[in-house]
Amino acid sequence: MLVVVTYDVNISETAGAKRLRKVAKLCERFGIRVQNSVFEVLVDAAQLVVLKNQLEAAIDPELDSIRFYRLGNSYQQKIEVMGKARLVETGAPLLL
Repeated sequence: MLVVVTYDVNISETAGAKRLRKVAKLCERFGIRVQNSVFEVLVDAAQLVVLKNQLEAAIDPELDSIRFYRLGNSYQQKIEVMGKARLVETGAPLLL
């Protein structure tokens, strides 16, 4: 299933910058960055649970937030891009 993960990490303190880097690295392990704090993640249900648990441990729930938008398995017709598009879409083979 395709899940869009968005996050807002408060970086007004030094620890916030560290949390921001950790959240971004975790998301990079599971998907591709499509905007600064937005990732498209192609995972199964078990992988999503792992990702959510790791992200939950990485943030301060009093200061930070993460949102998950589940687009499901039939996501191709649900995504519309305006402007600069990625060369490789999530789940598509890399052909140069």
